[in-house]
Parts: sequence; C-alpha cells; structure tokens
Amino acid sequence: MTETLAFGTVDTVLGRLLVAETDTGVVSLDFHDTPAARARTAKATGLPVVDAPDRLAPALSALHDYFSGDLKHFEVPIDWRLTSDVQRQVLSTLYDSVPYGEVITYGTLGDRSGTGVHAQVIGQVMGANPIPLIVPCHRVVASNGLGGYSGGSGVEVKRWLLTLEGAIPATLDWDLTRAP
Repeated sequence: MTETLAFGTVDTVLGRLLVAETDTGVVSLDFHDTPAARARTAKATGLPVVDAPDRLAPALSALHDYFSGDLKHFEVPIDWRLTSDVQRQVLSTLYDSVPYGEVITYGTLGDRSGTGVHAQVIGQVMGANPIPLIVPCHRVVASNGLGGYSGGSGVEVKRWLLTLEGAIPATLDWDLTRAP
C-alpha cells in the first residue's frame, strides 16, 4: 500500500491552521492555510495527496480542544520525516519533557537533548519546527525573556500561547477569544 498525505484545517482564535498528516502521523502544521503551504508540504514529503478526513479528525479535534483551554497534552502520532536527526532529537526531547504550562530555556533544552547544540542553534531548530503547537516550540524561551517566535504573527503569538497555558500571567485585557 502506498503511503499518502492528507490535509485538514481547524479554525482557531489565531486563524485557520493547516494540518498535514501521513499514514504515520502529523507531519506539519502551518499557521496559514495557503496553496503554497500545501504545495511545500506535499513536495517535502513526496507523497500523493488524498482526501482522508477521518485520519485528521483526532488531530483537528485536539487542536480545537487546546485552543478552548481543555487539552493539556497532545497524544496524536507524530511523523518526524521532515526533520534531521539533530532536529528530531531536540524536538522529541521538547515534546516528551516540557509539559503544558512550563517553559525551558534554549540552552537547557540543548543540554537536556544530549546533542551538545548551542542555544543559538536550538533557536534555529525551534524556528524550523515543522509541527509547532503540537511540538511546543513556544515553550522554549531565552534566558533573559521570551526570545523569538516564527509562528503566526510572531512573538505576540508566543506570549498569547504561554498565557493560555498559564506559564506567564495574563494581563488584565487578555482574552481567550481574542488573538494578539
């Protein structure tokens, strides 16, 4: 049987997210559903695209529940094929060891991953994470502040996600139903 790729979307306060899933698991998540994002993922995986809503239902439902504040841990299968060995080691360490509501510094994640990778390189790995939110790169912060974020509209999305999770205190005007 030939392996395939399927796409699905979920509407969130941050916009319509595009999720791509292979027969193995979620392979990518984009903050914007565009033809270019779909083409980029299809090309990167090299897999034929099929319509498979049942395959995507668990991941899309989990994302909906996360944005409602009802999901604390994603338990969807992950397909790491769009990562290098070092990226996979760093990202899987993040996925397995930094729970909802907690943060870790770039340097500490480098040490914890056993890769010996410097904090700046960890930042690059986070920026290239093909499965943000599910693999929570927003939980990785600088030793002196939030650090950067390449998802959505940038660092304010990171701040919003960390506020949702209770990792940083909400401002008086923060609202679960309003994007940054």
